[in-house]
Amino acid sequence: MKRLLLHPVHCLAFGFGSGLAAKAPGTFGTLAAIPIVYAMQLTGLLTYSVITIIAAIAGFWICGYTAKTLGVHDHPAIVWDEIAGYMIAMIALPFTWYNVLAAFALFRFFDIVKPGPIGWCDRNLKGGAGIMVDDLLAGVASAVVLHAVHAIFNLSF
Repeated sequence: MKRLLLHPVHCLAFGFGSGLAAKAPGTFGTLAAIPIVYAMQLTGLLTYSVITIIAAIAGFWICGYTAKTLGVHDHPAIVWDEIAGYMIAMIALPFTWYNVLAAFALFRFFDIVKPGPIGWCDRNLKGGAGIMVDDLLAGVASAVVLHAVHAIFNLSF
């Protein structure tokens, strides 16, 4: 499996190797997203948003291609979906320790529990969409909760 990291598409799908963790690869994939989010936030909201959209759209192909190569629909080592989902969870939020931690916890919660439409997508979509959409929705749900908390408690951005 490690030899697949030499292929650029598989390297992305495996979250630069974070998805090869023996336990909780999705959690390690989400952790790998944190420095990416930090670097992206330095570019400003517009660039951050464009890169996030590109990562999400490209993820359909990246994850689908790697799944097809491995012959497994949603292999645990494929974590690009977690990276893109966490990027969404942190959109338009300042990079503070409490936002990073809250986004991480909420995203992992929605990704693992898969409530409502998140679970439906996970069970019913196939290919790259079946890998990506549930995590993108988990990211959206996390962002909605975080932005609502900021609004309700009048937290400054």
